[in-house]
Amino acid sequence: MLALLLLSIIMHSLMPTARAMSATSGKIIVNHLAQRTTSLTQSYYALRHGQSLANVAKIISSDPKISTVQHGLSDVGKDQARAAGESFAADYSATASNNNNYRGVAIFSSDFTRARETASIFAEELSRSQIPLYTGEIILERRLRERYFGELNGGPDTRYQEVWDVDVNDANHNELGVESANSVLERTTKLITDLDEQLLQSSSGGDEEDGSCWKCILVAHGDVLQIMQTGFLRHDDASRHRSLQHLETATLRELPLAAS
Repeated sequence: MLALLLLSIIMHSLMPTARAMSATSGKIIVNHLAQRTTSLTQSYYALRHGQSLANVAKIISSDPKISTVQHGLSDVGKDQARAAGESFAADYSATASNNNNYRGVAIFSSDFTRARETASIFAEELSRSQIPLYTGEIILERRLRERYFGELNGGPDTRYQEVWDVDVNDANHNELGVESANSVLERTTKLITDLDEQLLQSSSGGDEEDGSCWKCILVAHGDVLQIMQTGFLRHDDASRHRSLQHLETATLRELPLAAS
């Protein structure tokens, strides 16, 4: 577990445009899922945080120094998170006979306040239904943090569109000091490959034939989850993230890996 926590320490302040490079080919990797030749061993679900106080105020909240201590859930957001947990728990329990291959649920969350609170409420509902939780607690993962919006942070959320309009033509841009869409794609898809290996080892000692796995809930933010979905779809870059179906607050969406 210590190894997993150490892997998670990635800050927005550290080269937001950086992308991984293959040690063998020297090729820049943007989407770590794009060239995967085997199926993922775990099941993954995106869960956007519930309505936050930043949503209510209609402001952009992406600075870790602020968002990890402020802008938690509104009362509506808490109710949304609870409803999402209740619904997931009911579905899980109702299909228990089909869940024999699952050891339970693993919850990984952005450490931003609104995501942490969503994850906590969601986990409480699982606990009420006696659904096993990986490690017995929520695991905070910085690679699920909101995309950093630079100069726009703290400003009106109507300005998101300015960034998205540029993303379509250049997913590597850092205009206005924002983190590039491809940087988000790289860090989130690397997270998935890391988690898949970690959970496989914990579930079956690395034996993929064992068939025992976890349903993984990834609690994060609108832009991050939209971009992550392009990874599961095996897109070469994140330029089309706004063309995907919008993920509303406290909405849960399964993330199957597209066929290669």
